[in-house]
Amino acid sequence: MVRQLHLTNFRNYESLLLPLPGGVVALVGSNGQGKTNIAEALGYLSTLRSHRVATQAPLIRHGCDRAVIAAEVVRDDRSLTVDLEIIAGQANKGRINKVPVARAREVLGVLNTVTFAPEDLALVRGDPAERRLFLDTLATQRHSRIAGVISDYERVLKQRNALLKSTGRTHRGNDPNIASTLSVWDEQLVRFGSEIMLARADLIDQLRPLCARIYQELAPDSDALELNYVDTVGGNAINGTQEELETAFMLVLAEKRHQELDRGVSLVGPHRDDLRLMLGQAPVKGYASHGESWSVALAARLASYELLSRERATPVLILDDVFAELDARRRMLLAERVMSAPQVLITAAVDEDVPGDFVTSWFQVRQGEVVERG
Repeated sequence: MVRQLHLTNFRNYESLLLPLPGGVVALVGSNGQGKTNIAEALGYLSTLRSHRVATQAPLIRHGCDRAVIAAEVVRDDRSLTVDLEIIAGQANKGRINKVPVARAREVLGVLNTVTFAPEDLALVRGDPAERRLFLDTLATQRHSRIAGVISDYERVLKQRNALLKSTGRTHRGNDPNIASTLSVWDEQLVRFGSEIMLARADLIDQLRPLCARIYQELAPDSDALELNYVDTVGGNAINGTQEELETAFMLVLAEKRHQELDRGVSLVGPHRDDLRLMLGQAPVKGYASHGESWSVALAARLASYELLSRERATPVLILDDVFAELDARRRMLLAERVMSAPQVLITAAVDEDVPGDFVTSWFQVRQGEVVERG
């Protein structure tokens, strides 16, 4: 759990020192006052990603060139401090117990969070990139080294795509120098990509029964929820060893070589895979009702929370402005599921949006100031 959060020039906070108790903590304030910024800061410190924006520039207070998120985290009765400096146009800098780390991603794992927010409808209704991001963020929380693998894969993919695009249709890969260079990038793409795909497949295997059970509780009259990994290598290679997957991956790359040269883009790999969500025989996207879509997204987040609680330190559960989006029944089901969690952070516009009988601490957020209410 987080004992204390300190923000400097983060979003609308010039400076905020916020002690956070355990139990269910509600942050209440009108839109634009800064309550979601607190939830976002905790999530960013945990995952190095914002659930609201894709770049870091909006996280830095207007007129400043850097922001700092710092927290005191208690794990296994041991207190750790972790802070992250977000610098405009530069790589983030991290510290653990005031000792600088070589790369910001080394702070991953000190604090675990799971955030459920209105943006999570994109898991169901959005593009495959949204579901890939969900998988990769959770996979990184399970095994922090995956962050480095993903970074290496993205670097290789960028270089490989640049080569494919510059080669164009005229060469068709017949130039021995181009073929040799592509071969080098192929090997790296396959090595890093296979590791990402296997991490995702294992994650889905672990999430599948959890999601199905939780969804059944949330929507008992609906069809069963099923999760499956749709990969571009195909066949049954994803269920084999890494060596078997790498062999199959390389064969598919060879088959797609001319198509890739024609289009100037890599067509095989985890950057084009998807998480398939099904209710019975129908895909969730395009067929599920609004209520079913919310239940699927919520089931995915609660399953993530349960999985991390089993495998890692129990995460801080963040419910960002979601109670207002749920009907009365789902509100109560959610409240009942989370009320015994060690630490839950809820943001809401008004008190009435939150089932009040399970909140242990209330804070009022107004114009960048946070005050505990008696």
